[in-house]
Amino acid sequence: MIWFMVMQVISTLIELVRLGRISEHEKDLEILLLRRQLAIYERQQAQVPRLTRSEKVTLVVLAAKLKIRSGRTVKAMRDVIRIVKPTTLFGWHQQLVRWKWTYRRENQGERPRINAELERLVVRLACENDWGFERIEGELLKLGYTISHETVGNILRRHGIPPAPERDTSPSWRHLMTHYKDQLIACDFFTVETLFLQTLYVLVFIEIGSRRAHFAGCTAHPNRAWITQQARQLMWNLEDREPGMRFLIRDNDKKFAASFDTVFRSEGMTVISTPYRAPNANAFAERWIRSVRVECLDKLLILNQTHLRRVMREYFDFFNTARPHQGIDQQIPVSSTGRRADGPVRFRKVLGGIIHDYYRDAA
Repeated sequence: MIWFMVMQVISTLIELVRLGRISEHEKDLEILLLRRQLAIYERQQAQVPRLTRSEKVTLVVLAAKLKIRSGRTVKAMRDVIRIVKPTTLFGWHQQLVRWKWTYRRENQGERPRINAELERLVVRLACENDWGFERIEGELLKLGYTISHETVGNILRRHGIPPAPERDTSPSWRHLMTHYKDQLIACDFFTVETLFLQTLYVLVFIEIGSRRAHFAGCTAHPNRAWITQQARQLMWNLEDREPGMRFLIRDNDKKFAASFDTVFRSEGMTVISTPYRAPNANAFAERWIRSVRVECLDKLLILNQTHLRRVMREYFDFFNTARPHQGIDQQIPVSSTGRRADGPVRFRKVLGGIIHDYYRDAA
C-alpha cells in the first residue's frame, strides 16, 4: 500500500513536470480531446462505446492537431486517447485522407451534372420510344432543353439503358391493349352460391374501351347449347356497334366450347385465349367480377336463379348508366346526358338501398 502511494506521487510529479514544459495551446488541445471522449463515454456508458461518424471526425481532427503540435508518436498519444486505441484513431484519419483524394479525382474537370428533372425526362423518352441519342436531343430541344447527344448517352449509360439498336422495342401487351381497346371485348364466368347452396354460373362480357358490361345470363348448367346461344345473343346486340369488335379475350375454361368461338369467328373476330394460370391476362373481366362481388353479391343472399337474374340486371343497369369508372377517368360507360353542375343533389336506391346513386335534379 505504501509503495502504491509512493508510485502515485512520483507519477503525479512527472506529469506536472511534463505539463510545465508544454505550450498553452497544446494543453488546450489535450483538455478538449479528453472532454470530448468523456462526453461520449457519459452519453453511452458502455465499456466499448460506438462512435458516430461526426464523433470520429471530431476526435481525428483534434488528435491529428495535437500530434502535429507536440511531435509525439502514436504510442505516446495513449495518455490522451482513452476510449479507442491511438492506432485505430489514426487509421480513421488515413481513411478520411483517401476519401478526400478519391473525391477530388472523381470530380476534377467534370462538367456540372444536369438537374434530376431533366435526367428523369431523358430516361423517360428512351424507355417510351425507340429513339437514338440524337433523336432524344432534338426532342428535348423542342421542349426547351439544350443538351448534347453525348450527355444523353452518358445519362442512359448511368441508368443501364443500352443504345436504340440494342433495346427491345417490340410493342408491349399494354400498348397493344391501349391501341385496340375500342375493338376488344373480354368475357368470363363467375359462380354464385344461393341460400340453399345451389351453384349458379354467370357469364359476363365487358368492352375494354368503354367498360360497358353485358349480362349474358345465368344458369345452373352452362352446357354447350346454352353458352353458344349467349354468344349469338351478344353478337346480335353488338351488330350495329361502331367501331365493331375485332377481338375476344377469354380464359381456357372448358365451358367455352368450340361452337362458342365459332360464333365470333363467323363475324370476323379473333378469339384470344389467355395463358394457363394467368388471370392477369384477363384483368378487366377479373376486376369487374371483383366489383360486382364487393358492391353487390357480398351484401345479399341470393334465393334462386330468378332472383339472381333480377339482381344482375339491376346492377348491370346501374354499372353502365350511373357508376363512374376509374379506368376511363371517372366517366360513365353509357351516359345519355352530360353532368349537371347545378340543381339539388338527389339519390335513388339501387337493389333496395345497398347502393346509392347520386344525381342532380333538374332545377
